[in-house]
Amino acid sequence: MTTPRITLGVSLKMYFSYQQTLAWSEEVAALARHHPAIVSGEVGLFVLPSFPALPAVLAAFADTNVVVGAQDLCQQDNGAWTGEVSGTMLAEMGCGFAEIGHAERRRYYGESDELIAAKLAASLRNGLTPVLCLGEPDQGSSQSAIALCRQQLDASLQAAREQKLSGHVILAYEPQWAIGAATSAPDDFIAEVCHGLREFSGLGEFTFSVIYGGSAGPGLLSRLGHRVGGLFLGRFAHQPSALATIVDEAAALAKTQEASWQ
Repeated sequence: MTTPRITLGVSLKMYFSYQQTLAWSEEVAALARHHPAIVSGEVGLFVLPSFPALPAVLAAFADTNVVVGAQDLCQQDNGAWTGEVSGTMLAEMGCGFAEIGHAERRRYYGESDELIAAKLAASLRNGLTPVLCLGEPDQGSSQSAIALCRQQLDASLQAAREQKLSGHVILAYEPQWAIGAATSAPDDFIAEVCHGLREFSGLGEFTFSVIYGGSAGPGLLSRLGHRVGGLFLGRFAHQPSALATIVDEAAALAKTQEASWQ
């Protein structure tokens, strides 16, 4: 499969019941089996359900190019960590991604920079692609957002560097003030910050792609164009029909990128 030109991710958070998760996954799997951009790999799609649904969701997407991952993982690979799920087990199950450092984990569960760094290292150590969430708590200038995201990124890579790990990291720029809002951050603001994050790509042994999250929905990718590498979607993709619209937008964008390279 080719390297995706556009990457889309969907977190189901804790919105769905078990049966709702399965029904959504079956509908999206049907889309993925037949959509030319997903079949070709030009548009990459990953899905992050709740932990208990992972085996069934992995089965639902088994014959597609959709990659399934987890919304969190433990910083340790095994041991007396009651209630936690290790990257070792996630990889053994067939997961390919692990979300790390979401604003809700930072806010409600007190996740520190050190813990997030340990989780990112655990993800890379187990062959999982980290989806590292970055974003400022309060709305300000794009330059201040870039500076804070750079601090968060540097802190998040510390443990991986110490362990001499390498790999690809998806940077999900999610300004905390836009999460759960009625609309996303302003288009030009998103573009400026994502451009600033792409300039981090020279950080030694790590490679990065930059996607935007934070009340992202249909229409946003078409407006942003190639100024972002994709979207990290939440509730606005919980209707399969809305996700299908976004996949169509991503496919059209991938085609314009292909044409510009010819």
